Amino acid sequence: MLRTQLFANPDGVFLHDAVLAACRRLPQKIALVDASLDPPRRFTYAEYGETVERLARGLLAAGLQPGEVVGIWLPNSWEFAAAYHAATLAGGLPTPLNPSYREREVRYQLENSGAVLLISDGTILKDVTLSGLPALRRVYFTRTPVVGAEAFTSLLARTSPSVAYPRPTRSPQETLAALPYSSGTTGLPKGVMLSHFNLVANVYQLLGPNASALNADDRMLCFLPLYHIYGLTVGLNTMLLAGGTLVLMPRFHLPLLTHLLVSERVTMSPFVPPAISALCHAAEQGQFPRDHHMRWIKSGAAPLAPELARRFTALTGILVNQGYGMTEASPVTHVGYVAPPELNRPWTIGRPLAQTECRILNEMGSEVAVGERGELVMRGPQFMLGYWKEPQATAAVLRDGWYWSGDVAVRDADDFFQIVGRRKEMIKYKGFAVAPAEVEAVLLEHPAVRDCGVVSRPDSDAGEIPCAFIVLRDTHPPSSALEKEIMDWVSQQLTPYKQPREIHFVAAVPRTPSGKILRRELRQQLT
Repeated sequence: MLRTQLFANPDGVFLHDAVLAACRRLPQKIALVDASLDPPRRFTYAEYGETVERLARGLLAAGLQPGEVVGIWLPNSWEFAAAYHAATLAGGLPTPLNPSYREREVRYQLENSGAVLLISDGTILKDVTLSGLPALRRVYFTRTPVVGAEAFTSLLARTSPSVAYPRPTRSPQETLAALPYSSGTTGLPKGVMLSHFNLVANVYQLLGPNASALNADDRMLCFLPLYHIYGLTVGLNTMLLAGGTLVLMPRFHLPLLTHLLVSERVTMSPFVPPAISALCHAAEQGQFPRDHHMRWIKSGAAPLAPELARRFTALTGILVNQGYGMTEASPVTHVGYVAPPELNRPWTIGRPLAQTECRILNEMGSEVAVGERGELVMRGPQFMLGYWKEPQATAAVLRDGWYWSGDVAVRDADDFFQIVGRRKEMIKYKGFAVAPAEVEAVLLEHPAVRDCGVVSRPDSDAGEIPCAFIVLRDTHPPSSALEKEIMDWVSQQLTPYKQPREIHFVAAVPRTPSGKILRRELRQQLT
C-alpha cells in the first residue's frame, strides 16, 4: 500500500483548465448540488463549465486585469464555486473571506491583499462600510441587494464567446491560484500564496493510488466552508477533478445534514472532530438515519481523539479516516486508509501522500528515532510559495525547501504518524513537556465529557500547570463530585505530571471555523 504515484501529472496544468476538461468529459453528469436553495439547484458538468466561462468573461468586462485580486466573501454556494474558478480563468487571484468576519477583519484582508473586486451578498454586506479601501473598485451581491453593490447576475450577462481569456505569462508553478488567509490564532492573519501547481498536485496526490479512496462514483457532502482550504481543496476541487458529485451545504446543520445523507445518496464527507461529536450525540438519541449510503468520513483540521472515532463507527457503521495538513500545504500532507481493515487506524493521521517527504527533528535539528517526539518538517509539491508580503514570516517556516510545521509528531515502525501537540502549545510542568492533545484525548473518553480543551496556567512552583475546560453532556450536570470523578479518571490513564490541576466546566470550547481550539481565549478566561 505504498504511495508513490499521483493521479496524473500536474506539470503545466492550470486548475481552471483541469476543471473545464472534466466539464467537457462528463457533460451530462451532475457536478454540483447547492442545498442552500430550496429546492436545491443542480448543475451538470456542462452547465457548470458554461457558468464559469460566462462569469470569467463578465469579470474581464468589469475590468479585471491579470494578477489582480478578487475577494469572495460568501457562504458555501454555487456562486462561490463558480466565482472562484472564473476568477482564475480570467487571470485573477481569488482571496476567500470568512462570511462571519466583522468589518475590521474583512477590511484588513481586502486591504492587505489589494483586492480590486469583491463578490458577496447583501445579507453579509448590510452593516459593513467598505469605503476608503484604496484598491477596491467594484462590489457585487449574489442574492440580496444592498446599496453600493452591483448584481452578480450582471457578470453572467451574455457576452461574446469569442472574448479571449488572458494567456498566462508564467507557468502553473509560478502563477497564484488562491490567497487564503491563515486562521490567525496568534497575530494578524497571513495570506498564503498557493500556485496552480500546488493545488492541482495536492488533488492528484489525494486521488492517486492507495491514497484517499475518492473516485468518480463518489457523492460528497461538504459543509466545510469553501473559504477554508480544507473545504476548497478536499471538497470542491477534488470532487470536480475526480468527476464526482459535490453536495454543498452552507454550514453544519444537523437536520439538513441527516436529510441530505439519504436524499442525495451521499457516499462520503469531510468532517472536523466537533461535527463528529455532534453526530455521535445524534446517533445516541436515535436521530441518525439508518438507510444512508455513506461509507466513510475524513476527519481533519484538528486532532481526533481515538475514542471519538471508535464511538462514531460503533454507532453508525461508518469508517473514520483521519488526515492532516495545513493551509500552507494546500492543505493535505497525510491521510489514513479506508481499506484494508488492518490499515484503518483513525487514531493516526496515516501516512504521507506521494512525493511528500517527512522528517521528525528534535530541538537540536537531528532526526529522532521511531516512537520519539519531535517537530514535523516536510516538503513536497503542495507546499506554498510563501506568505503574501511577509518575507520574514516565510523565511521562518520555509528553510532550504523544507516546511517547519510547528507540530509535534511521532512516527511508528509502520510509518504511520500521530500529532501529539503544537511546539508552542506544549505545557512545561516542572520541566516535563505535556501535549494538550494527549490530555484532551483521555478526557474525551470519559462518558460525561462532550468537548474539552487543555491549556497552561503560569505557576510559581511548577512553571506551568495543565488546566482543562470541559463541556459536559446534557445527562451530566456539573458538580464537585463529577469534577473529582474526572480527575480520578485521568489519573488512571496518564502519568501524574500530565494530569490537569484544574477543571473548569464551560458551555462551549472556543474554536476556529475549521475546528482548531482557540487556546488563547481559554487562557484569557484563566486570567
